[in-house]
Amino acid sequence: MNENSIKEALSNVIYPGFTKDIVTFGFVKEINIDADKALVHIDISSSAPEVKAQINDDAVAELKKAGFSSVELNITSPQMPKESSSKGKNLAPGIKNFVMVSSGKGGVGKSTTSVNLAIALAMQGKKVGLLDADIYGPNIPRMMGLEGVKPDIDGQQVIPLKAYGVEMMSMGSLMEPGQSLIWRGSMIMKAIEQFLRDIQWGELDCLVIDMPPGTGDAQLTLAQSVPVTVGITVTTPQTVALDDSRRSLDMFKKLNIPIAGIIENMSGFIAPDTGKEYDIFGKGTTQPMADEFNTKIMAEMPIEPAIREGGDSGQPIVYAKSDSESAKRYMAAAEDLWATIEKINEEGGVDNEAIQPTTAPGQSACSTPAPKQQAPQGGGCGCS
Repeated sequence: MNENSIKEALSNVIYPGFTKDIVTFGFVKEINIDADKALVHIDISSSAPEVKAQINDDAVAELKKAGFSSVELNITSPQMPKESSSKGKNLAPGIKNFVMVSSGKGGVGKSTTSVNLAIALAMQGKKVGLLDADIYGPNIPRMMGLEGVKPDIDGQQVIPLKAYGVEMMSMGSLMEPGQSLIWRGSMIMKAIEQFLRDIQWGELDCLVIDMPPGTGDAQLTLAQSVPVTVGITVTTPQTVALDDSRRSLDMFKKLNIPIAGIIENMSGFIAPDTGKEYDIFGKGTTQPMADEFNTKIMAEMPIEPAIREGGDSGQPIVYAKSDSESAKRYMAAAEDLWATIEKINEEGGVDNEAIQPTTAPGQSACSTPAPKQQAPQGGGCGCS
């Protein structure tokens, strides 16, 4: 009996909620053998006690099957996520934290970022949901390998789909392929509210919300419907993208949403044959904008063919190719994101009360003055 025989046995232990085993995930950290006794240190990413218990039971069973008469496991896991301290209107009170992923313009990789961040958080042990609120361009079902899958209905609520340890809902899962939505702003606002209230979300540590590009009705409605814990802006290094990204960051400030940081996509190109990185579109041009808004760059994500392939095939890179450079950067960004969320909650959380409309019954919000802090932006509904 040797170390390889232990790894071979533990490769049959599937990480709960996923299809990969604990060896492939790299959770088996240290192995010692004393005659027919196996001593193994396993470092898992989930803080859930039921996950730890299942891994313990399955690992002991597999090692004894492999011929070890005695098994000693040391399984370490992170602390349980803290309760959110946020206040204000919340249409989805079972969800502890909300992450708005936004961009000033389309085509910068916002949905790809949302998918990989959500899966990375789930791989790190969080209970995560992913809401595709990009009503006009709902691509996330394809990226999550759920294209064509329809959700079930429980009474008046829709049960979210599940993949890669993440609960997911999208307009793309409710409509026919290729169908266009020609909706006015009021319908977009209603859809956002229903996605929060009428979806049977579980008790989630975090809901990652992929927003439509821009700074319009969807963003304002979301911020008024739930206390958004943090906002992330996705951009590319080109100046035309950065111009629009500044508007996205300015929106976070006006809606009182703390900024977790910026993710710079298309930041260099990693050649698949050599692994060498080339700065074909520039790189690091986002830093002055980050300094301007007193925030940070969470990740510089390169153009790596496997990212596109994973999105098209429904096998996101952070899960399917977890040893790739891009996957490592997504995982690091998710860790940074969660550290920011915990810091915000420790400091008292967020509150969306200040941006709620203050109108009398039957009166249009646009005909009333905004609260004092919103006065430069126009009416009580936040429009101008």
